[in-house]
Amino acid sequence: MVRYARGQLIVCPEEGDDAHIPLADVGTVLIGLRTTIRGSVLQQLAAFDVIALFCDWRGVPVAGMYGWKDHSRIGARHRAQASASVPRLKNAWGRIVRAKVLGQATNLRLIGSRDWAHLDSLAKTVRSGDPENVEATAARYYWVRLFADSGFTRTPGGGQGFNGMLDYGYSILRGLSVRSVLAAGLAPALGLFHRGRSNAFNLADDLIEPFRPAIDLTVARLGADMTPTHPSVKAALVAASNQAFLPDGTTLPTALLDLARSLGRYLEADTGHLPVYGWSGPATQDSVELP
Repeated sequence: MVRYARGQLIVCPEEGDDAHIPLADVGTVLIGLRTTIRGSVLQQLAAFDVIALFCDWRGVPVAGMYGWKDHSRIGARHRAQASASVPRLKNAWGRIVRAKVLGQATNLRLIGSRDWAHLDSLAKTVRSGDPENVEATAARYYWVRLFADSGFTRTPGGGQGFNGMLDYGYSILRGLSVRSVLAAGLAPALGLFHRGRSNAFNLADDLIEPFRPAIDLTVARLGADMTPTHPSVKAALVAASNQAFLPDGTTLPTALLDLARSLGRYLEADTGHLPVYGWSGPATQDSVELP
């Protein structure tokens, strides 16, 4: 059972002592099928701007709850999104792809692969809109080297092992991205690149791309014999989604929110380009805005 009292989330396991956690220190809560939770707890989670992700029998998030936040420019931003020119959208997407590929290069360097330099060079070839689909080319090169000697093929929804852990970590990222998009006053269905007719969160799926490498590195270090249903793996992936993303200590959720806010200003033509920062490892490298 999960309860709330005086600013604290109280987790009451079937065995052992209750855990008292200040809600001010909580960013994400994952709720499983066997969890009993009161409506007052959900209300307080929303009040503290905490993401609640509801998980299926595998422990993979399948839905989320987000607090409703007013934004002074929500109407203007929705209109700006809907009327944004194709070149402007393509420019933003190109910068996002470049940041993602640079993050992938960082991961190869951190695991000691000499092939990181190829991805670093490949990132510099990304043009507005990524017409050559460098993102896909980089992915094919990246996965077989990040998970070397494992015969890995990235298959979303692929179940256990690396694929299952990636799906779990990315689901958490998606929840953070949806919250960031809404907090920035943007319309989540209106994407830059993703345009699925049945996808209510196209924009959220665009913005998580530069942040995926932060999850990838944790998954690679966990090992292929691990599974997303193991409590320690869940804890590691939740921690990865809340870790410091920039060398100055800015956490991943904050960096994602900053990107969403910057996109809002960019779409309203308040800035000439979208500032995007790539993953440079666990707070060890200088972070440089993409040119």
